[in-house]
Amino acid sequence: MSFWSSIWDTLWWFITIFIFIAYLMALFSIITDLFRDRKLNGWAKAVWLIFLMFVPFLTALAYLITRGGGMAERSAAAQQNAEKATDDYIRSVAGASPASEIAQARQLLDSGALTQGEYEQLKQKILAAPYPNQ
Repeated sequence: MSFWSSIWDTLWWFITIFIFIAYLMALFSIITDLFRDRKLNGWAKAVWLIFLMFVPFLTALAYLITRGGGMAERSAAAQQNAEKATDDYIRSVAGASPASEIAQARQLLDSGALTQGEYEQLKQKILAAPYPNQ
C-alpha cells in the first residue's frame, strides 16, 4: 500500500465519521423536537419515530424539510423559557431589592448603628448599583 492511498483512506475515514456524527446530531435534534412539540398528537409522534427507526435517513430528511422552521421556533421558545426560569431562580435566591436594602439601612440609622452621613452614602451606593429588574 502506498503512502498516498493510506492518506486518502484516512481522509475518507474522517469524512465518514464526520457525516455519521452530524447525522446522529440531526437525529437527536429531531427526536427532541418531536417530544417538545405540543401541537403534534401522540399518534403522529409515534409514526415519525417508527419511520425514523426503519427508514432513518429519508425520514430525517423529510422531517427537516417539512418541519424545520417549527424546529427553530420551538428550540428558541425552549431556550427563552430556560433563561426565564434561570433568571427567576437567581432573583429568588439573590437577595433583597433596592427598596428593602434601603429600608434595612434606615432601620440601622434609627437604631443608631449608622450616622446620617453613613446612611446617605449607603443609600447612594444602593441606588447606583445595577439591579436585574431595571
